[in-house]
Amino acid sequence: MTSEAADSHAHVQHLCALAGVPRATYYRHLNRRNREEAECELRDQLQRICLKHPFYGYRRVTATLRRQGLVVNAKKVLRFMRQDNLLAQRKTPFLKPPTERPTSVIVVPNLIRGLAPSAPDQIWVADITYVHLAKAFGYLAVILDGFSRKAVGWAFENTLDASLAVAALDNALKARNPKPGSLIHHSDRGVQYASIAYRQRLADREIKISMSSPGNPYDNAKAESFMKTLKAEEINGKTFADLDDARRRINSFIAEIYNKERLHSALGYRSPLEFETAFAQNNTR
Repeated sequence: MTSEAADSHAHVQHLCALAGVPRATYYRHLNRRNREEAECELRDQLQRICLKHPFYGYRRVTATLRRQGLVVNAKKVLRFMRQDNLLAQRKTPFLKPPTERPTSVIVVPNLIRGLAPSAPDQIWVADITYVHLAKAFGYLAVILDGFSRKAVGWAFENTLDASLAVAALDNALKARNPKPGSLIHHSDRGVQYASIAYRQRLADREIKISMSSPGNPYDNAKAESFMKTLKAEEINGKTFADLDDARRRINSFIAEIYNKERLHSALGYRSPLEFETAFAQNNTR
């Protein structure tokens, strides 16, 4: 015991004697106060995380805390979230509205069933959804990388014709520049993806075309999951003034939150960008 520690111990002993309380009582009180301060700090961090990510469940919150250097048990996080009413907001089921499809549209088989990509830019999945604006509708086309779930290209316009899907594809091709002959593009059987313009873009880059089975959303589950996340965490319950307002806010969510920050359980509680970066680093060693 150092001289400073010995002096402190003697000081505590003297004060306890003056107060007429055992030293054990003092140290129990001190330890309880330290625990209370630690719990207060943890609750403060929980509040900050849940405010920023209101749809995070306790597992994602626990993973975020651990990434910040805190040693914390998931059951304790769940207990505090319940006590502080911080449980994740419920996500409403995403139901894609049925659309009529011309029987003359060319379709192709599902090429990705049973395939698991082992690197980026082996499989892309694409989908389109609608967004309620104040007085009209907007339409979002997105392409995700099937390996990292990163959104690699998207477009938001007031039209649902093939030009919307083509714009998202052009953005993805510009951002990723996949090697010819190495990529499968998968989508549902929407007329946009079966259009001549869209199929020609894919053919020019030697990208294989794959489509879901009729009426089977599970064939395109990753794209459907993204749309459900987007609707629940950014779109539902919000009001967009016009097309430009919606485009700005949706672009920000996809680029800054979804790609860079949002933790995915399927990626080991990492963001798509972090997952791709780790993959690239591991393959350059």
